[in-house]
Amino acid sequence: MLRTLSLFAFIAGAALADPADELVRAGLAAEAAFNPAAALRHFQAAAGLRPDDAFLEQKLARQFSDLTTSATEIGQKRELAEQALRHSLRAHELDPADAVSALSVAISYGKLGLYSSVRDKIAYAHLTHDYAAKATELDPDYAWAWSVLGRWHYEVATLGRTKRFVVALLYGGLPAASTAKAVDYLKRAVELDPANPVHAIELGFAFLADGQPKAARPWWERGLALPDTAIHDGIAKRRAREALAGLAP
Repeated sequence: MLRTLSLFAFIAGAALADPADELVRAGLAAEAAFNPAAALRHFQAAAGLRPDDAFLEQKLARQFSDLTTSATEIGQKRELAEQALRHSLRAHELDPADAVSALSVAISYGKLGLYSSVRDKIAYAHLTHDYAAKATELDPDYAWAWSVLGRWHYEVATLGRTKRFVVALLYGGLPAASTAKAVDYLKRAVELDPANPVHAIELGFAFLADGQPKAARPWWERGLALPDTAIHDGIAKRRAREALAGLAP
């Protein structure tokens, strides 16, 4: 009798199990293993069962964005970035109070800008800033939001005068940017998420942009010593090694 009841309980539990949950777990495992292609397949299947799910839309955006790292052709990279933007905008539309989705939009615009015309680059730079800033407002303890906003500040602040003049003349200019703010924002990211190598490495670049190369070195070294946590960490570490090699002894 007990065996019969146990069998019925098992069958009932299996029937009640949500297949989308299994797909999500498989997608998260693939993402953690730095396999965005496999993660994308799982999340797409889950989204087919759960349409209009903000979390899944954000996860789809991340996989498309991560896949740009292995794409070899500019056209393919742009197509993947466009897909990432489409899903991140949908996630933000479904859950406008979610900081992760807002930052996903910022990152997607920033990535798409890499493969776009100058006019679009300027427009996307504005949008990257605005959505990253919005993410910090939605969640002041979201390390990645401060990290992306900090990197935006030092990259825009270090544009040459000629480039800034041309941008202002032809396209209306860019929002004000500050290397000092970049340092402050990236310090905040490191404080919130000290185990992430990217935040430390980007803080090093913020110090370099702020005219403090000696202060940059220990942060690059710290970032290089930390284990990878995401597929993009290797790219950040390569930039840090190249920067360290170029520093005066």
